[in-house]
Amino acid sequence: MTTFMGKASRKYTGGKRRQSRIKKRYELGREPTLTRVGEIRRKVQRGFGSNTKVVLMESNIANVYDPKEKKMIRTKIITVKENPANPHYVQRNIVNKGTIISTEAGNARVTSRPGQDGVINAVLV
Repeated sequence: MTTFMGKASRKYTGGKRRQSRIKKRYELGREPTLTRVGEIRRKVQRGFGSNTKVVLMESNIANVYDPKEKKMIRTKIITVKENPANPHYVQRNIVNKGTIISTEAGNARVTSRPGQDGVINAVLV
């Protein structure tokens, strides 16, 4: 199911907005990809203009940057600690940008967008 990303047919006041043209294909979006903690599962989606996007459905591996040692470590994700986007995502183990995850190297904040980038990058906190 697609989502319309253009202007709404109603104003914020509740009044109807007159449609000046038909909806265009480039104004269509998708349902958000809620990346979970689990065995690695990716999906390739076709984008506008035959472009492809790798979407991360589930992952238990994260590329964690250690600022003290200045190097990347590939570690296993244990669980989701905190999610500022939605507190209910913590119970469901959903990872998105800004999420605090618990890894084998310690707690880390996710800096990538897993549903868009296809990978989980994080920085130790």
